Amino acid sequence: MNWVSGVDLAAAVSNAGGLGVIGPNAGAEDITHDIEETAERYRVQIRKLKKLTQAPFGVNIPVGIGEMMKYSKKIVEVVIDETVAVTITSVGRPDVYTQALKDAGFKVLHAVSTAQHAKKAESVGVDAVICEGFEAGGHKGFTELTTFVLTPMVADAVDIPVITGGGIGDIRGVMAALALGADGIYMGTRFMVTQESESHDRVKEAIARSVDACTVSLPKDFMLARDLTNDFTKTYMTMKMAGAAPEELRNYIEEHSQYRGQHLGDAAEGEICCGQVAGLITEVHSAKEVLAQITDNIDSQLEKLKQKLDSF
Repeated sequence: MNWVSGVDLAAAVSNAGGLGVIGPNAGAEDITHDIEETAERYRVQIRKLKKLTQAPFGVNIPVGIGEMMKYSKKIVEVVIDETVAVTITSVGRPDVYTQALKDAGFKVLHAVSTAQHAKKAESVGVDAVICEGFEAGGHKGFTELTTFVLTPMVADAVDIPVITGGGIGDIRGVMAALALGADGIYMGTRFMVTQESESHDRVKEAIARSVDACTVSLPKDFMLARDLTNDFTKTYMTMKMAGAAPEELRNYIEEHSQYRGQHLGDAAEGEICCGQVAGLITEVHSAKEVLAQITDNIDSQLEKLKQKLDSF
């Protein structure tokens, strides 16, 4: 949800009964490589969010590897200073910050892509794990376990709560996730296409127009990234298949980054991270309407399901 989930969206989700989450680039208008500035920007956004909602909200902390951990370490310091309800760690090992965050009184959720990852996260004390199925948007591991398979695997493997995401955009996906053993759902792409999202309007329009198999997984250095299919993804895959050097591919990604796509609105030449559920989204609603569509239709969907079960 880089360049997508700012304070307005997080507040709207929390105020409507969900758990809104912001990331380190929330509210940013440009890219900075300054560690202190990155952390202080995050502090400002956390404080803004506290003024917009009295409900619990969460912050996402991409752990990273190597040099990238300089950023996450500083962000953790800010989060502990500011006190939030929930922290979500991702893109890295679960043991790096869990104890420090728990010692500070936070609930810690960690994103995983296999049952073994989930067991490791449980062993270091996280409060819940978030399954990210292969159909999910953005950056993920090279495993190809879909939400339909990964969720019951993880639910069988751990005793802590399981939250699942990837391919969920409406009440049908929510019910399927619960039936598979999840205790809650993690929804990103559907909230990208909301009124409060910081996604550029051209990006929202591009996703709403998309149908069927409208995304592709791009192999990067250490992970995959599921993006909306556009000129950027087609050129990148052509370069990859032709054997382009890693440095050439990295330079191309940097020139056509998520900042250019999702924030500046270059829906053709910029990277737009989103999940396969993009093909189900046809309109731009408010976050409150998205959540209401789920909660208001539970009874009717349960009745439909009961009728189907009765016919067996």
